[in-house]
Amino acid sequence: MTQKTTGNTPLAHIRTTLLAAMALTSSAWAADIQSVTGMQRDGREVVQIRLNEPLNFEPVVFTVQSPARISLDFPGVGLIDGRQTVGVNQGNLRTINVVDAGDRARIVLNLREATTYRLESVGNDLFVHLDSPGSATAPTSQPAASRIAAPATRTTPVAPSMATAPAPNTLQGIDFRRSLDGSGRVVVDLPSASNSVNLRVEGRKIVLDVQDAQLPAELRKRFDVTDFGTPINSIVATQAGNATRLEIEARNEWVYSAYQTDSQYVLEVREVVPDPTKLTQGTGFTGEKLSLNFQSIEIRSLLQVIADFTKFNIVTSDTVQGSLTLRLEDVPWDQALQIILDSKGLGYERNGNVLWVAPREEIDTRKQKEYEAARALEQLEPLRTQSFQLNYARSETLAAQLAASGGSGGGSGGTQNSNRFLSNRGSAIAEPRTNQLFITDTPSKLEEVSRLIASWDIPVRQVLIEARIVEASDSFGRSLGVRLGGADLRANRGGDGGYSVGGNNRVVFGSSYANAVASSGAGGTTSATQQFVNLPAALSAGEAATFALSIFNSAANRFLNLELSALESSGEGRVISSPRIVTADQVKATIEQGTELPYAATSPNGATTVEFKQAVMKLEVTPQITPEGNVILDLLVNKDSPNYAQSTSGGIAVDTKRVTTQVLVENGGTIVIGGIFELQESNSVTKVPFFGDLPVAGHLFRSKTRETSKSELLVFITPKIVTDQNTLR
Repeated sequence: MTQKTTGNTPLAHIRTTLLAAMALTSSAWAADIQSVTGMQRDGREVVQIRLNEPLNFEPVVFTVQSPARISLDFPGVGLIDGRQTVGVNQGNLRTINVVDAGDRARIVLNLREATTYRLESVGNDLFVHLDSPGSATAPTSQPAASRIAAPATRTTPVAPSMATAPAPNTLQGIDFRRSLDGSGRVVVDLPSASNSVNLRVEGRKIVLDVQDAQLPAELRKRFDVTDFGTPINSIVATQAGNATRLEIEARNEWVYSAYQTDSQYVLEVREVVPDPTKLTQGTGFTGEKLSLNFQSIEIRSLLQVIADFTKFNIVTSDTVQGSLTLRLEDVPWDQALQIILDSKGLGYERNGNVLWVAPREEIDTRKQKEYEAARALEQLEPLRTQSFQLNYARSETLAAQLAASGGSGGGSGGTQNSNRFLSNRGSAIAEPRTNQLFITDTPSKLEEVSRLIASWDIPVRQVLIEARIVEASDSFGRSLGVRLGGADLRANRGGDGGYSVGGNNRVVFGSSYANAVASSGAGGTTSATQQFVNLPAALSAGEAATFALSIFNSAANRFLNLELSALESSGEGRVISSPRIVTADQVKATIEQGTELPYAATSPNGATTVEFKQAVMKLEVTPQITPEGNVILDLLVNKDSPNYAQSTSGGIAVDTKRVTTQVLVENGGTIVIGGIFELQESNSVTKVPFFGDLPVAGHLFRSKTRETSKSELLVFITPKIVTDQNTLR
């Protein structure tokens, strides 16, 4: 129910009293308010009031127009954290005051402008929805138990929703919205309310890591939101192992606030507008503003003025002396205090709501004495021994790491020297048989070491590396040749071969000198066909095809032979090698397969021995998984093969192809790390001088050969981080 008034009228007082009495008499329990949080939802301010149990009655609400306030009274309800002030400064909502008023709890919403509101009860939470200033929407008066608000509609989605239902551990969506005050809001729909989000600031970026959440493929990209006119420039969504990472890049000066409601995480970034009333600009001073104007006031009296204004308890040292003249107008009180202390070389230590003010040298001396006393007590603190059962790490390795720096420890013994993580009296002993670690040290050090071992003793992620070595070859050859010859059959038939040139001299065409002499003797000799031109087609691929033509004169017992030969060959080949190996993060792994070839070697004493040389296919890799979920690979890929065509007396030659490199590859991605392309072309002409250059007829006196061969080597690498769903098959 809603009651509006401009003051404390008797009717309002009576109504409040009656409702309080009814609430106290109708229920025997008394709830407590645990927390009060201010936020924005769909461009409107929302106040979340969380109790330790559901509220079975409506709070008494009254509003004030000037100054603009909305007060909620909870009769019979207490506060767990006591009185507090919540600074919101979002939209129309400035601050929230939570006060324990004896028999009731009061929550006052301090607004910039008067507005209407709406109550919503969900479980242990009571939500106060503030309408925009000037809105005509009247506050609802329906029972609190029946007001269940529908989910907010996203009007400015960064990425469209998925058409199919996502997996249970998949991020539901990422939205971006612009608030009324110009701030940017990143809304992340988590897979469930149990997902945790780690937030950190890196320079000009805000990094969100959503643990145990998979990012859909359509959301893995960079979103440019500069056009919205907010401090946020872009949002980059990536998959970092089993977590989803969002990098929000902002510009200028900004502050941020973040909160999580059920399965929705909201990050709001607001721009810091410089305030001309501040002596120094920045976001470090947030106190309520005050004005100071004093002439030669004692430092102690000035600190008393600030104590009265801030309700802080200030204790000053006896050495704090002197006076100060200052004039400060509308300055945050914490900034004014810092200016006063800096002007006199003073400092302070805070303990709750008590400030101890003293010269900086005195504070430093006190801290030094406290540290020395704590160190002296540490030497007297009794030692305790604790055993740790390790699951994944080796006890010898952890013992050596714990006892490193200044002394040796671990393994089969301990150390009494200055250690990196243990105290001077601490020791670490490893028991390899049961993989246990025994540490002796003070109880405080044992707690630190226990947390350290818990962060070390975790399973190391593994990587499957698959390489594909592809060798492709392509060859082509063409050759044209000719044979031109003749024969004289008269010598075979008892006559004289050749032609008479006077006397006993004869000329035989197409015959060698020996055959010519033999043909000139009595009875002659058998003479086969003699070649004038012998330039046949020739390639290494095989025999050439021939076409022969003979012209025969039976009367003269002579004939002429013409033989044309042609050869054309082409070939393609491909060899694919695919080694695969699984190894742990930052652990070197090697896999190889091949042949060992013998070759002769001479020993120093002159004897000949037989040694072996490897011709192997080898993959050597050291992976490193980055925090973003990518993989850095130190690679050595080797592909050797015997070359029997170039064998010598010492042994068989080995053709070697090797790639050594370091690359960064995304998980499951494929990259070409190297390639060798080789092209060989040859054109040759064999001819008879002069005759081979004759037009047309010159073709009968020459041979042409053309050969082309291409070979290419490519190396593909694909790393995959091994999970339960991704194993080596």
